[in-house]
Amino acid sequence: MAKGAITTSQTEENNGYNYSFWTNGDGNVQYNNEQNGEYSVTRKNCGDFTSGKGWSTGSTRDIHFAGDFEPSGNAYLAVYGWTKGPLVEYYILENYGTYNPGPSMTYKGSFTSDGSVYDIYTHQQVDQPSILGKTTFMQYWSIRRNKRSAGTVTTANHFNAWASHGLELGAHDYQILSTEGFSSSGFAHMSVWGSQYTSQTFEDLFTLQNSS
Repeated sequence: MAKGAITTSQTEENNGYNYSFWTNGDGNVQYNNEQNGEYSVTRKNCGDFTSGKGWSTGSTRDIHFAGDFEPSGNAYLAVYGWTKGPLVEYYILENYGTYNPGPSMTYKGSFTSDGSVYDIYTHQQVDQPSILGKTTFMQYWSIRRNKRSAGTVTTANHFNAWASHGLELGAHDYQILSTEGFSSSGFAHMSVWGSQYTSQTFEDLFTLQNSS
C-alpha cells in the first residue's frame, strides 16, 4: 500500500480542497491526496467507490481538470455533487469506461457546452445511500458525447440547461471532480482547479501528463 493511502470512507480537507472517498468495502481501492488539487486512485477488482477533490460547497464555478484516466471496465470521470432541498445527486460526465449509463435512464434533451453536445438524463434512486442517509432522491446527468480527460466544465451551462427542463437544484453541498468505479480495475491521476485560475494555462498549473 502506498504511503498515505486512504482505503476507508471519509470526507475531509486537504491543501485547501475538499476531498471525498467512499467505498462499499469490496475489492481493493486506494485513494491518495497529492499537492494542491491533485489526487490519484488505484483499484483492482473493486466493488463500488467514488473519490475525488473539489470544494465543500458547490457553485456555478468553472471547473478545470486534467490528468490520466485509465479505466478497465466500468468507471466514470465527472464533476459530481449534491444539493439539499431538493435532495439531488448530479453528474457532469466527461469520460467513462465500457459503460454509458445514459440508455438506462430517462432522456430529457441535449445542449452544447465547452465544445461538445451533452445529453441530459434523470433517474430516481430509491432507498439508496445519500448525504442525508439512505433515502429516495433524484439524479441529474449531463453526459458528454466527445469524451475527454482534460478541459473546462462551465457548470452554469449545465445547471441552466437542467432548469430549462424543469430540473431544479437546491442549496449546494460538496462539489468535486470525481473518479468512480464499480466491478472493475484501473488507475486515475487527476488535478482540478477552479475559476480563480482562468487566466493561467494548463501548462502552468498542471504538468502531470508530461511528468508521469
